[in-house]
Amino acid sequence: MVTPAAKRKAVARLKEGFGMSERRACKAIGGCRMTVRYETSRPDDRELRARMKAIAQERRRFGYRRLLVMLRREGLVVNHKKLFRLYREEKLAVRRRGGRKRAIGTRAPMLVPLRPDERWSLDFVSDQLTDGRRLRILAVVDDCTRECLVLIVDTSLSGMRVARELDRLITERGRPRMIVSDNGSEFTSNAILAWADQNRVEWHYIAPGKPMQNGFIESFNGRLRDELLNETLFTSQAQARVAIALWRADYNTARTHSQIAWQTPAEFASTFNPRRSLALRYAKGSAPAPVASPAQQGKTHAGNELKTG
Repeated sequence: MVTPAAKRKAVARLKEGFGMSERRACKAIGGCRMTVRYETSRPDDRELRARMKAIAQERRRFGYRRLLVMLRREGLVVNHKKLFRLYREEKLAVRRRGGRKRAIGTRAPMLVPLRPDERWSLDFVSDQLTDGRRLRILAVVDDCTRECLVLIVDTSLSGMRVARELDRLITERGRPRMIVSDNGSEFTSNAILAWADQNRVEWHYIAPGKPMQNGFIESFNGRLRDELLNETLFTSQAQARVAIALWRADYNTARTHSQIAWQTPAEFASTFNPRRSLALRYAKGSAPAPVASPAQQGKTHAGNELKTG
């Protein structure tokens, strides 16, 4: 019996079950009569608790800090310490997945681009349908605004397909100065080397076995897998495309980001002077534009090869 609530229950038990007086019961358990007689004056916060539980049920992988931001955006004023107390009382703590990764050696912070479309990050995420068929997702992220520019879902994505999707994306947003990726076969193919040469885009390959050098897209992939892929079973490719498109729209327009002052990526991007209005960009709705057609059989040879490493 450590907490005051436990001591009050013990005193009540002794009084009802053994007929003890309050004084004798407090002496028996080593408690204080003032503690037993104290009546809390805290409000029940039913509205706050209900809204917090509703958001936590909808977004199961959100912690109390992000719930605090979302509640404040809805107009509910609450202190972060009080919300954390209610968060623990309602048993909403998010279970950690996997072990803790410890850094070895010294680390240097990654440089953050100062303008949109200065640097894009690319990577693939793998998943599967309920029948075992494989799914591949191409993710493209703007390292400055943290926007998810595109999520392409298909059973196979070749280098030529990636080049066509980048052409479509450049038509909508403009050409980036640099693209960062790993040394996967799709990104080192002749089709990508030729595309980067023709479009005069600097393509930087991270060192093999060093995913931390592409930390922006790796962090995004973790959020995608933790909040959507691990929480959803896909029965068909069409269902996967719709669900991933809705999640992408929510990520850009509703989900707050801690590294950009708890703004959404769309709100943070609106603080710049982009080439294209954000209103026009998101007026198309949550569904993505039609993806490019699958790659055709054939070979493409680059005129000039780019250096890797």
